[in-house]
Amino acid sequence: MLRGRFAPSPSGRMHLGNVFSAMLAWLSAKSRGGQIVLRVEDLDPARSKPAFVEAILDDLKWLGLDWDERAEDQSRRHQAYEAALERLGQMGLLYPCYCSRDQLHAASALQAASAPHASDGRIIYAGTCRNLTAEERALRPPTRCLRVKVPGETVAFTDGLQGPQSLSLQEEWGDFIVRRADGVAAYQLAVVVDDAACGVTEVVRGRDLLSSTPVQLWLYRALGLTPPSFVHVPMLLSTDGRRLSKRDRDLDLGQLRKAWPPEKVIGLLAWRCGLIDRWEAVSPRELAADFDWRRVRREDIVMTLPQ
Repeated sequence: MLRGRFAPSPSGRMHLGNVFSAMLAWLSAKSRGGQIVLRVEDLDPARSKPAFVEAILDDLKWLGLDWDERAEDQSRRHQAYEAALERLGQMGLLYPCYCSRDQLHAASALQAASAPHASDGRIIYAGTCRNLTAEERALRPPTRCLRVKVPGETVAFTDGLQGPQSLSLQEEWGDFIVRRADGVAAYQLAVVVDDAACGVTEVVRGRDLLSSTPVQLWLYRALGLTPPSFVHVPMLLSTDGRRLSKRDRDLDLGQLRKAWPPEKVIGLLAWRCGLIDRWEAVSPRELAADFDWRRVRREDIVMTLPQ
């Protein structure tokens, strides 16, 4: 059975971009008789708030985007992440990283001048700590930060909406962090471990995460886990070209719920992405009756609210 998922982060009220991904994940699963798993991604304790969790759950129910199973929140899955790290360590793929934030930012500045592919702000690690000897590590202060040794290979896959993709792990990612200095599992590791544990077979998410998919596919293989298929949907942009964000409270549900019924919100997103021909009130269940990924546009969408 197809199993999709919602994986919201409780760092703020959901905005239309979050709802858009959730809606398409729900439609893709339900149109084929599948299930939806809900998992709260609360890895960052400083930003995750219980009030936001409750608001997200209430908003999803209000929209008619229900779920079949509530998975364990990420903040309660430390042991599962440590077990995955132990497995990677046994394969000789992990090493401690002692680099400071200032050192990483200095490296990022050099990359910006010499590596156009790093222009999205991702720091491609130079491998500074990769080959330190045991004696050299002993001279450095203890750290819980761990990086994984990335092989020199290109990972290719076919995205369900964006088509064929490929990425050189070393050139475009480098050795990435799998456990932070505070002992918290990094997102790339946690999402792989959690989706596999939930039996997720299809991941629908924003196109901004497309470049991280080859990294995650490699982690699936390294950990001996079965990967899902991936569908990366267009980003919703503000009129000034910015990606919608919780921080800026762009088109958040708290405001939209005061103005429209849920069917009008769902109808707006369905219209903008090509599922229906005009803006009208429609429920998710009505859309699921003839949902087809071939009707969903691939390009990013500038969101303006109809008057």
